[in-house]
Amino acid sequence: MTDYVHIGKIVAPHGVAGQIILEHALGKPIHFKGIDALFVEKNEGSFIPYFIQSATAKTDTITHLQIEGIQSREATSVLMSKKVWLPQDAFQKLVDKSSPLALLGYQVQQDGQDLGIIQEVIEQPHQLMVTILYKGQEAYIPLHEESLLGVDHAKKLVLVNLPDGLLDLYTEE
Repeated sequence: MTDYVHIGKIVAPHGVAGQIILEHALGKPIHFKGIDALFVEKNEGSFIPYFIQSATAKTDTITHLQIEGIQSREATSVLMSKKVWLPQDAFQKLVDKSSPLALLGYQVQQDGQDLGIIQEVIEQPHQLMVTILYKGQEAYIPLHEESLLGVDHAKKLVLVNLPDGLLDLYTEE
């Protein structure tokens, strides 16, 4: 799964010629220039490539897509509510560097100690949560004004000052 990044999901058909609406978290209008295919998760961990014929960005989070082989509104039904993934290199080309999703793959560090690499970004109303693997356990790290010290994009580092005892929750038996 580390080779693919979850960018959003297909939310609705558009028109009668098989166009679909992709809702994504890439942080800017996306036209998929230079990207041949996106991957749809049919079952957990099973990705099917769909080749992009055309893409029109409507907003920072919505893109209308025409997919090869999908020519009618009825044919879009197999794609509805499915998660959409991109290969890591394609994701890096498209994601806005200020988007929270851009933090995927960054190292979380506290007081010079590496805690883990960001596996997932979860956006919530008042804070951002990221998941890391900390000592073999999935750990949820809140990123908000009290815990986030800074982000070094050049070094792919997220510097944090976590509340005392937070990481202990993930190491006690």
